[in-house]
Amino acid sequence: MRAEPKTFHPLLVTDEPSETVRYLTSGVLIRLNRVTQELEPELAVSWKTASGGRQITFQLRDGVSFSDGAPFSAEDVAFTLRAMMDPNLRSPMADSFGPGPVRVEVSGTARLTVTFPAPVAGLERLFDQVSILSAQSPKKEMAGLGPFLVAEHQPGSHLRLTRNPNYWKREASGRRLPYLDSIRLDIQQNRETEMLRFRRGQIHLINNLDPELFERLAAETAAAAQDAGVSLESEQLWFNQVARAPLAAHKKTWFRSRNFRAAVSQAIQRQDICHVVFRGRAMPAPGPVSPANRFWFNAALKPAPSNPAEALRRLQAEGFELQAGLLRDRQGNPVEFSVITNSGNRNRERVAAMIQQDLKPLGIRLNVVTLDFPSLLERITRNFQYEACLLGLVNVDLDPSAQMNFWLSSASNHPWNPNQKSPETLWEAEIDRLMRAQAAAVEPQKRKGYFDEVQQIAVREAPSIDLVFKNALAAVSPALRNVTPAVLRPQTYWNVERIYFAK
Repeated sequence: MRAEPKTFHPLLVTDEPSETVRYLTSGVLIRLNRVTQELEPELAVSWKTASGGRQITFQLRDGVSFSDGAPFSAEDVAFTLRAMMDPNLRSPMADSFGPGPVRVEVSGTARLTVTFPAPVAGLERLFDQVSILSAQSPKKEMAGLGPFLVAEHQPGSHLRLTRNPNYWKREASGRRLPYLDSIRLDIQQNRETEMLRFRRGQIHLINNLDPELFERLAAETAAAAQDAGVSLESEQLWFNQVARAPLAAHKKTWFRSRNFRAAVSQAIQRQDICHVVFRGRAMPAPGPVSPANRFWFNAALKPAPSNPAEALRRLQAEGFELQAGLLRDRQGNPVEFSVITNSGNRNRERVAAMIQQDLKPLGIRLNVVTLDFPSLLERITRNFQYEACLLGLVNVDLDPSAQMNFWLSSASNHPWNPNQKSPETLWEAEIDRLMRAQAAAVEPQKRKGYFDEVQQIAVREAPSIDLVFKNALAAVSPALRNVTPAVLRPQTYWNVERIYFAK
C-alpha cells in the first residue's frame, strides 16, 4: 500500500488503502468478477429486482458465520443497510443509492426485501461495495465475513492479516479457504524501494507499476511483469471555465470556445505520449470511457489522430491568426497559458512537456507549472487560480451512475466548472438530462443508449481532453499460483482466497 488506511470501518471507506483492507476482510452479498465483469453470488445465493429498480429481494446463503463466530442472517444485512443510509454516519456509499431512508423487510433468517424511496440504476451492482456488518458482535465493524481479519497494525509500517477460520468458501474437496495463512500489507510510498523489496522476495505482489519500473522488471524476470491490458485509468487535460475565476477576460473566451478546445485536442500527439512516456503501455483515448469498460464503452468512438493543420483551421475560424510563429486572437492578444499538474509525478510532467511541444506549431505558448498536491487541489476546487490542469482519473466503478459527481453541472467534481446553480451551456444541460435519464431507466440497453450520447457530446465539446488510457501493470512473484491480474481494482488479489505459494 502507498499510504496508511484512513479507516477500518467498511462503510466509511474513501481511500484506496482502506479499500484494500475492506476487500480482504469483508463479505458482500454480490461480487463483481474483476475479470469477466459479470455479477456473481456471494453471501446472497440469488436476488431479484422489482418496482422499476426501487426494490431488491435477496435469498441468503445458509451456514455462514462471522469471523468471531456470530451466525450470519438477514438481520445483519438489515442492520448494515440501515446503518449505511443513516445520515448521521455519512457513509460515502449511501450517495450511490440515493437519499434514504430505506425500508427493509426480513422474512426469516435467510430472506429479505429492501425498498428504496426512488429507483436506483444498476441497483444490484452497487452491492459489490457494501460490506455486511454484524448486528450482534460487540465490535460490529471489525467482525468480518471476508477471507482474512486484521491481526496487527503498525502505523507507517505494515498491517498483518490472518486467515478467517470461519470463512464460508470451500474448494470442491471440502477444504475451507483461503489457502494462505496470513498476508502482510506493507505501507511503502517509495516505488523504487518497493521494487527493490520485490526483487529480494520480501514483497510478492505489487498492484500497480509505473511503465519504467515495469520494463526494468520485464527485462530481469519476464514472468513477474504482468500487463493485463488497457485499464480504466486515464490522463486528462481541461481548461478552467469557471465564470468567477480570476482570469483575464480574453482567456475565459478562449477556454469557453469549443473550437479552441478541439484545436488543442487535435494538436496533441497521443500516440507519441503512449510510446515515449508510457513505453507503449497505454492507448490513445477514444473518449472519456475506456474500452476496458466492456458494456458501457461507446464502441462507435475511435481515437482521433493528431491533425495540426485541421487544428489551425479551427482556430482561424474563431478569428485567431498565426503571425510570425505566434498565435493571436481577434484583439491581438498572444495565445499563452499555463497548465498545472502535481509535482513528483514524472510521467505527468513528461506528458505536459510533450503537449507543450505539440502546441508550438500552432503558435501557442504553454507554460508548465508543478505544484504539491494540496496546493493543486486548492486551486482547482476552491480559489480557481489556474488556467488549465493535467491530472489522472481513476474509475473504480463501471456503472455511469457512480460518475454523477463528474458529469452533472451541479456536481463538486465537475472539473472544468463545478457547482453550477444551473447549466451554463446547452451541451452541459443535455448531459445533465441524459445522465439523469440513464439513472432513472431500468433496462440496461436503454441506459447504455443515454450514456453513449453523453460520451459523444464529451468528444464533440472537449470540455475535458481525454489523452490516454494506461495499461494495468503489476508485479507478481513467480512463487505464487492462481494470480490472474485484472484491469479493475484490486488488480492482483481479487481472488485472494485462492492464491497460494508453489511448493
